[in-house]
Amino acid sequence: MRDNSYWKIAIDGLWNNNQALVALLGLCPLLATTTTATNGLGMGMATTAVLVLSNVTISLIRNLVRPEVRLPVFVLVIASFVTAVELGMQAYFYELYKVLGLFIPLIVTNCAIIGRAEAFASKNPIDRALVDGLSMGVGFTLVLMTLGGLRELIGQGTLFHQAHLMFGEAVKGMSLSLGTDFHGALLAILPPGAFIGLGLLIAVKNIIDKRLRQHQAARDAAVSSSGEPQPAG
Repeated sequence: MRDNSYWKIAIDGLWNNNQALVALLGLCPLLATTTTATNGLGMGMATTAVLVLSNVTISLIRNLVRPEVRLPVFVLVIASFVTAVELGMQAYFYELYKVLGLFIPLIVTNCAIIGRAEAFASKNPIDRALVDGLSMGVGFTLVLMTLGGLRELIGQGTLFHQAHLMFGEAVKGMSLSLGTDFHGALLAILPPGAFIGLGLLIAVKNIIDKRLRQHQAARDAAVSSSGEPQPAG
């Protein structure tokens, strides 16, 4: 297996096929839990853990599961890992678990996880399934954390002010604050703010992708006009 195949899987998960910005999967936790950067990070880490564990497990059993029952088996595997993650959060991150509440068990219904199980993990060996689950999870987490950070900063004037829920009291004073005079925009932390914020992130990604395509097209045109052979893609 060539290294560039792993690189392509990672880039797809982090950017090209980001489940939140391209496939628009997992919108329920994406929109509901991203009122702060800490909430987004916590939900993202829980989702990533489930993605990695379920991808690896489904890849391991892919040749043992009959096609007729594959989806119920996939859901059962995912539900088992969601339960394990939920119990772990109750034990070690209880305050954060209380904030995220119902959305931790609802990871079972996240279409991004079942989608990767069906589209990738069930068709690829364990190493590729592991890279796919990790990259998709990290990409999803980055979107959650970015959206949560933007909404928190605009709506409350703070950033990671609840970081102690994940990292302990030692980081309680390390959060960013715009000061007590900053009143914030209530819209940012309301549901419409989540939709607006997500739309802006998607727009930024589309603009970057368009400029990258234009740059690549200009380079290809320059190479063609110079008469030099183009490298094999």
